[in-house]
Amino acid sequence: MEKKDFLNKAVKHIDIKSFDATSIINSMRDMSFSSRDAARAADILDTMINDADCTIILCIAGSSSAAGCMQIYADMVRCNMIDAVVATGAAIVDMDFFEALGFKHYKGSPYVDDNKLRELYIDRIYDTYIDEEQLQICDDTTRKIADSLEPRPYSSREFIVEMGKYLTKNSVKKDSLVQTAYEKGVPVFCPAFSDSSAGFGLVKHQVENPDSHVSIDSVKDFRELTKIKMGADVSGLFMIGGGVPKNFAQDTVVCAEVLGKEVPMHKYAVQITVADARDGACSSSTLKEASSWGKVDTGHEQMVFAEATTVLPLIISYNYHKGDWKKRKEKKYNDMLG
Repeated sequence: MEKKDFLNKAVKHIDIKSFDATSIINSMRDMSFSSRDAARAADILDTMINDADCTIILCIAGSSSAAGCMQIYADMVRCNMIDAVVATGAAIVDMDFFEALGFKHYKGSPYVDDNKLRELYIDRIYDTYIDEEQLQICDDTTRKIADSLEPRPYSSREFIVEMGKYLTKNSVKKDSLVQTAYEKGVPVFCPAFSDSSAGFGLVKHQVENPDSHVSIDSVKDFRELTKIKMGADVSGLFMIGGGVPKNFAQDTVVCAEVLGKEVPMHKYAVQITVADARDGACSSSTLKEASSWGKVDTGHEQMVFAEATTVLPLIISYNYHKGDWKKRKEKKYNDMLG
């Protein structure tokens, strides 16, 4: 088999605007188990949206973007449902920026011969394929962006602003999360930015410019996100997966205290995850456990133990069609951070 035999059925990203999940969420509210949890998560997000003082932070870990949820996140930004994004580098660069350049993810199988995929330069994310040669173009594009910038340390947010600016002139797919966030003034943070296609591009940039180059300052990321938290009377987290993005956003409460300002815990929190709590992890603790660290209030929190692609489209479609986001004021935190 040749490469074209594997890369022939593109993943189609679900459009939450095209269907109304209101009746489904309303029905699930009177069910049990994960259905009721998902409905309560939709209600908590709705409460965040209707709280005029609330800054909403979207946290993305895992591969839901590659799996068909990419458009959901862009729509959440476009529709002013969120004010900041904290994500893995892979979600932002290898998935979203990658597709903005005109490339695609493809439907595949977890039961394929991975040695054959390696031979053809095809990367696999469970049942999804990516063309490694196209991913290398994505690597090199980040190098070109770095080459064009003033040599100095940048927060990942600052660098992603430059990626968004690049896409306004060069994108093939015009509605990516990176470009939409840039156009809406919504900051995107990747605290582990180098763990992505951008990392390879930046390494090459630094090797080619050993004495004067761009670097990524993750401490500046932490300071900038904490500044947002310190300026927000109320905050809420909507988290897909966990890990670094989740903990990074939660830790802003503690960081503010270290900086001498006592701020309230995140008032609202939703986490959609399949991680287990019994090993002490659960993709960086359960939300109730986070309360013991002074990070999350337990009054409006909901764990949803489900694979994100199965419940996220319903939750966001419900909130989109409810329409309360139309009344929210844009915060444009990128303008504040400079």
